[in-house]
Amino acid sequence: MLKSLVLASAIAFAPLAAHAQDAKPNDAQIAHIAYTAGKIDIAEAKQALAKSKSKEVRSFAQEMVRDHTAVNDKALALVKKLGVTPQDNPTSQSLSQNAATKLKSFAGLKGKAFDKAYVDNEVAYHKTVNDTLQGTLIPNAQNPELKSLLESGLKLFTEHQRHAEQLATKLH
Repeated sequence: MLKSLVLASAIAFAPLAAHAQDAKPNDAQIAHIAYTAGKIDIAEAKQALAKSKSKEVRSFAQEMVRDHTAVNDKALALVKKLGVTPQDNPTSQSLSQNAATKLKSFAGLKGKAFDKAYVDNEVAYHKTVNDTLQGTLIPNAQNPELKSLLESGLKLFTEHQRHAEQLATKLH
């Protein structure tokens, strides 16, 4: 069951990686993809806070809520300042749909099974998001302020990935 959930998580983020290979998103699309990715991680972290009893998992989830909320708040302030309306697109729509399915599947897990699934998902999610930021979103961002925000996010999310990897090692 756990392996199938981790595989499902990897499949859920395939649209993000596929978008990186198929199209060059514009700034409005990039803003929407980045915001959606943050929103998804916040929702997953809130689920972890509701379900997990592990002090380390809960601490990590609190970090995800805090950091991704802060980055999303900065992103919203930036698009407002620039007068840009984030543009919904097939990538952000697919991410949202897949995340809803994943949240539902994780809802049936308890205890250590949930903790492992959540943390393994966080490792895979941050790896995919970081690869997409580095390979597609940052290089295609035209606005210097948006590019700078994405670069700051990449640094922070790389730390999240390392933290998740360390936590996963402890849980396995």
